[in-house]
Amino acid sequence: MSRLKIVTSLPQHQATVESLARAKVNTICLESNCPNVGGCFSRGTATFLILGTVCTRSCAFCAVDKGKPLPPDPAEPFRVTGAARKLGLKRVVITSVTRDDLEDGGAGYFAQTVRLLKAGGIEAVEVLIPDFQGSEPSLAVVLEARPDIFAHNLETVPRLYPSVRPGACYQRSLRVIEKAAGFSANLRIKAGIMLGLGEQESEVLAAMKDLLQAGCNMLTLGQYLQPTIAHLPVAEYLTPEMFEKYRLSALDLGFQKVWSGPLVRSSIAY
Repeated sequence: MSRLKIVTSLPQHQATVESLARAKVNTICLESNCPNVGGCFSRGTATFLILGTVCTRSCAFCAVDKGKPLPPDPAEPFRVTGAARKLGLKRVVITSVTRDDLEDGGAGYFAQTVRLLKAGGIEAVEVLIPDFQGSEPSLAVVLEARPDIFAHNLETVPRLYPSVRPGACYQRSLRVIEKAAGFSANLRIKAGIMLGLGEQESEVLAAMKDLLQAGCNMLTLGQYLQPTIAHLPVAEYLTPEMFEKYRLSALDLGFQKVWSGPLVRSSIAY
């Protein structure tokens, strides 16, 4: 069920919500209860969520609805393109729920959306994809649509995967990034890690090195915030100084671009 009913009194925020509602498109901003939604909507920006609003996995950190999703809507890529143009966006981020029920994991919808956006005059398109269960043909479908930025999140360190990302695999996510990096030397590769789930500093640094070795060149580091009492509790609130320490460490290791802070989220536009 869409959460587009959430509004504020800010005029631009309200205009963005109404524009998205009229276009009948979803955003991860609302479906995940993102803490930045007010600021982003007030600037007229949003991260589009395709393939519906129900995820087939049960990640313990995510507020997106879980269960059995409806079949994808063939008109959705066109609606997203229309909404992006209506909002006057120059850069667009496209993400999705995980659709393990689909043969290609929804890769075809990603590809069609990217192509339509580019044909519609959008200057830069970023895709933030699920792992497609490691399917290389599905990954190739997305990459052949030529997004400008390719993103896939590790989310956390390998030790915490069983409790944080059941159904996902740390090494599989690294392989997704590695395959994308090998597709084109010019493709910018981005990944995100949440902090505050109980990870150790040494584990975060090790994950950074794994990402670099896989070919990732941009990194987001943000504070995990418990969306509801049914989700994983926060193990630690990191200080701004610690986020800065991680940022400098990532740059020293060789990342070209690093966003690091309590409210940083992986869909931040480059």
